[in-house]
Amino acid sequence: MTRRRSRTALTAGLVAVMLGLTACSDDGAEPDAVAGASDDALVVYNAQHEQLTQEWADAFTEETGIEVVLRNGSDAELGNQLVQEGDQSRADVFLTENSPAISLVENAGLLAPVDQTTLDQVPAQYRPSSGQWTGIAARSTVFVYDPDELTEAELPASIMDLADPAWKGRWGAAPGGADFQAIVSAILELEGADATTAWLDGMKDNATVYQNNIATMKAVNAGEIPGGVIYHYYWYRDQDGTKENSGNTQLHYFRNQDPGAFVSVSGGGVLASSENQDDAQTFLAFLTGSTGQDILGTGYSMEYPVATGAPANPALPPLDTLQAPQVDPSTLNSVEVTDLMTDAGLL
Repeated sequence: MTRRRSRTALTAGLVAVMLGLTACSDDGAEPDAVAGASDDALVVYNAQHEQLTQEWADAFTEETGIEVVLRNGSDAELGNQLVQEGDQSRADVFLTENSPAISLVENAGLLAPVDQTTLDQVPAQYRPSSGQWTGIAARSTVFVYDPDELTEAELPASIMDLADPAWKGRWGAAPGGADFQAIVSAILELEGADATTAWLDGMKDNATVYQNNIATMKAVNAGEIPGGVIYHYYWYRDQDGTKENSGNTQLHYFRNQDPGAFVSVSGGGVLASSENQDDAQTFLAFLTGSTGQDILGTGYSMEYPVATGAPANPALPPLDTLQAPQVDPSTLNSVEVTDLMTDAGLL
């Protein structure tokens, strides 16, 4: 089958913002595995964790016989790449860690509506109201802390408290990552631009910057800082193993519909330009179905399944007890967030 090669019209400003966030691989050429894929192979641009998606892909191929080829990268890299490629992309499916990257692709008009039967497998709070993509997994914002440095009474009641001068030098985070930027997107949606700007200014003054969530958790565990903002599953994975990087720490959940209780949705969508529409839709149905969600709930991931009735790892507090704020994932604005974070000197 021959793929369409006409370009989708895009705004230069949108592409420029995402290019500023993270560079695309090489000169935009497709990796060998993708370039050499047969027309019948399902090409997945994958920003989810590679081990998890490979488990999904292997199980899907075993069940259906459909070959899956993964192109792995970050949320911002692959979201930007798809916007650049437009409807000439070789991708059939896009999977993300956080929703702002897939919303970027949705807003560029590049996604096909998800089959209603697939949408029906996922509760409304874990997918966008547009129906252009669906949630496939979820992760909770948490505050990892050193109980020798912070008592329970001293823990922040709200993530917004961390902008207070009293927290100067007492917490850390990884502002350069898509994980943290999704959290800021939720603050922007829930609190507005002025409050978000003030919070980011406070973060610039107060927080120690780390490369990623694991480095932040390690710093707390080593006593470098009393606390840090991360996603839950990094801590639970380490606790499930050697506890080398988390053994001296505990987790604080903000709850109470606080922006710090934000649950970020990992997204899955089908590219409108795909010539393998049926297979791509079948793949999304598989990820949100019992087998795909069981892989998520029982494997190493420690992320939350999102399908109705799909159990999470029993080590995790149930998703419905986290008292997360209600946020339509498609409203999270990655472009405005990167502008605000750049203005604050955090990017």
